[in-house]
Amino acid sequence: MDSPFRCFLLGYTLCIFFFLLTLFAGVSSQPLGQFCPNTSTYAPNSTYRANLNVLLSTLSSNATREDGFYSFTAGGGRDNSRDTAYGLFMCRGDVSTSDCGACVRNAIREILQLCPNERAVVVWYDFCMLRYSNSSMFGRADQSPGIYLYNTQNDSQPARFMDAVGNTLNQMATRAAGGGSGKKFATLEANFTAFRQIYSLGQCTPDLSVLDCQSCLGAAIQRLPGCCYSALGARTIFPSCNVRYEVYRFYNSTAPSAPPPAPVPIRPPPPPPPATGEGNSGDSSTNVIIAIVVPIVAGIILFIAIFCVVRAKQAKKQITTTEQTDVSGISTEDCLQYDLATIQVITDYFSPESKIGEGGYGSVYKGKLPTGQEVAVKRLSRNSGQGAQEFKMEVEVVAKLQHRNLVRLLGFCSEGEEKILIYEFVSNKSLDYFLFDPEKRHLLDWPRRYKIIEGISRGLLYLHEDSRLRIIHRDLKASNILLDGDMNAKIADFGMAKIFGVDQTQGNTNRVVGTYGYMSPEYAMHGHFSVKSDVYSFGVLLLEIVTGKKCTNFTDPSGVQDLLSYAWKHWRDGTPLEILDPALGESYSRNEVIQCIHIGLLCVQEDVDERPTMANVDLMLNSYSATRSAPREPAFFYSGRSEPKGGESDKSKSKSMPWSENEMSITEIDPR
Repeated sequence: MDSPFRCFLLGYTLCIFFFLLTLFAGVSSQPLGQFCPNTSTYAPNSTYRANLNVLLSTLSSNATREDGFYSFTAGGGRDNSRDTAYGLFMCRGDVSTSDCGACVRNAIREILQLCPNERAVVVWYDFCMLRYSNSSMFGRADQSPGIYLYNTQNDSQPARFMDAVGNTLNQMATRAAGGGSGKKFATLEANFTAFRQIYSLGQCTPDLSVLDCQSCLGAAIQRLPGCCYSALGARTIFPSCNVRYEVYRFYNSTAPSAPPPAPVPIRPPPPPPPATGEGNSGDSSTNVIIAIVVPIVAGIILFIAIFCVVRAKQAKKQITTTEQTDVSGISTEDCLQYDLATIQVITDYFSPESKIGEGGYGSVYKGKLPTGQEVAVKRLSRNSGQGAQEFKMEVEVVAKLQHRNLVRLLGFCSEGEEKILIYEFVSNKSLDYFLFDPEKRHLLDWPRRYKIIEGISRGLLYLHEDSRLRIIHRDLKASNILLDGDMNAKIADFGMAKIFGVDQTQGNTNRVVGTYGYMSPEYAMHGHFSVKSDVYSFGVLLLEIVTGKKCTNFTDPSGVQDLLSYAWKHWRDGTPLEILDPALGESYSRNEVIQCIHIGLLCVQEDVDERPTMANVDLMLNSYSATRSAPREPAFFYSGRSEPKGGESDKSKSKSMPWSENEMSITEIDPR
């Protein structure tokens, strides 16, 4: 074998070896960053240096511990505490003990050159961190100093991407803080689109408490939008914790999904060393060029081929926990799937103290993510009316909706028989909590009630006409209207919703769902539903807000047996203000009240075509000059007497029907 060919083989082998070593092992001698404040130094022959030598030697001898963490104190005593050396190392939770040991020993070798004669030092590598000081840092959640690294590539949908990143990191942080096996470490993968995943990692030093770890990780997550908004990958590194996300797998893998883009550190890296020699001439120069250039080109081609194969396989297989548990067929493109363990942690295992509500569907618990964001956790009971299909519908529908008057779905959990929805926390509970409580209804003065009516109207208009889908809610009622801290209305509970095509205006079903009293007659009796079905429910709800009376279990001294008949009777007799909730006193706008009663009666007309659209309703609410037709007798009108004057039987257009006793949502009835 001639010399040039041997040189080529040797060069190619070395190239591939070092390429694989760097790509797969990930052990780098270059630190990600270091902190050398130079505020307190020591003399080369000082007691502190002697203690530091003992400390570094002890850390080195423990560098292959299974838990990847070790702390030690060298020297000590009250009289010479300034000379005590405290130190620790922590390795990334997914690396092997051998890689951990190599990283720690490399850090120990380099630390005295990186930060000579300094008492307080932190250095971070990809696989480990090393820290020492003349004051104790054990069990303390230090969030300073910190470094930030980010990729130069940005996502084309920054707001949506950062929202998904934040949700993924929050879940991961909850896992990490409660991590077992001696490590406060976790990774999490989540879908962003069908062809892109978000990979996240977080870790705290194991000597932190759960709360301190959560606080540290939460602070690290909160820093990312400020430094690294829309970046396809970024990390925050503190002395006591760190978080990272990427769009490729960067942990626990011998073959990353994609090569990591070069991070851009805030602290610039040191310049490359100067060349130390000159090239030879003649055949020797040619051999060197062949040995270097050819294997590099071949290695690049090989890498591209491997990368393409891996990406093709990833597009076909399910690789994340989210996808593996996604047995219900729910698309997770627009929201995140949480595991049950995470939900249990943030609700204190569904403790009674965390419960904030309960209904026929199950219970609602208050929880808090590591970032401090409060959430409402809706845990469906096994015997709730909302089955698997309704659960899937609610996730798919709400995840695609973004409007200030619709409650926002942050994620869901579906494990075994557990069906759980994670919503933004809305502080003031539901409308019925105030409206039908004798002691709280006075908190809803007329300006607040009018704002709530307008908010519900805008939310329904968005569902019917302005969202990317046309959605029929089918269960609009007071208990499904949530109120935030400013008493803004947010429509909730989309388990019964129906999605229409762009050109579809009505549908038919043999499975009628909803709540008696709010159902339109054509839907309750024949299973016909359309946007006008929601308009009818809105009309009932509007009249409830004006009167402060429930449409269910309605009673009135005049003998009228339902809310619609009560409102119609006073409208017909020219006394509409008599139905106004007495809790309002005199602080109301007469024109607005009459206008709302008028709109409410138009919405509950028996003839579908005589009901306004939500666009018409919104116009009427915002303009006194808008044209309004005269309402007719509402659907299900009941006069309250068996015979009118003149002795003839009362022949209303339709008969009244019994209301539900407890306002529970109906899951299935046989339509007439």
